[in-house]
Amino acid sequence: MSYKFLLFDLDHTLLDFDAAEDIALDMLLADEGVKEISAYKNYYIPMNKQLWRDLEAKKLTKQELVDTRFQRLFAHFGHEVDGKYFASRYQYFLSQQGQTYKGAAQLLDDLRQSGYQIYAATNGIAKIQQGRLAHSDIEAYFTKVFISELAGTQKPDPAFFDYVAGQIAYFQKNSSLMIGDSLSADIAGGNRAGLDTLWYNPQRLSNDSSVRPLYEAASYQEIRTLLQVSK
Repeated sequence: MSYKFLLFDLDHTLLDFDAAEDIALDMLLADEGVKEISAYKNYYIPMNKQLWRDLEAKKLTKQELVDTRFQRLFAHFGHEVDGKYFASRYQYFLSQQGQTYKGAAQLLDDLRQSGYQIYAATNGIAKIQQGRLAHSDIEAYFTKVFISELAGTQKPDPAFFDYVAGQIAYFQKNSSLMIGDSLSADIAGGNRAGLDTLWYNPQRLSNDSSVRPLYEAASYQEIRTLLQVSK
């Protein structure tokens, strides 16, 4: 195995999105005087995940997702709100959250010490992802950060990876590895773009899809082992 360029997904791979989302939603809903915060979150979280899946499938645009998800949330509970206003407030609260998984910074440090070039390749809203990285302990490890909103396309579209390749000097597909937790975005996208892929699967989920990663790892230590890096 001989790789030079490592493309890392962020959310659910290095950044703890669930922790960040939970805190940001608490702050937003409390700020707006919502009493049934748990009920609102229980509806919002699966709804939001489905909207992002719809975005991957190009069933809606990023702007539609951003502008309507809180409108949909409050409408479910019988309230009419300005979706764009709530989107802006939520983006602020979320952008202040930099939680990472235990060991993420050490993994990136070990990989960089071993000579790998490390890049972030993430779907998401630029303002949010940039803010979260700035509040995290891993931002300094990335040579560059590629965010779908700025690329004008998102994983799994091969155009996203074409954009990434065009921004990295001397980039070669055969010496690059895409690492991420999402089969539908990271692995399917990397496969379509002709990159080797590593599915980060800490929950050891079964793969019932047609998407097949070249490698699979359930821990950061397994990633080190696959990449022949010592802790």
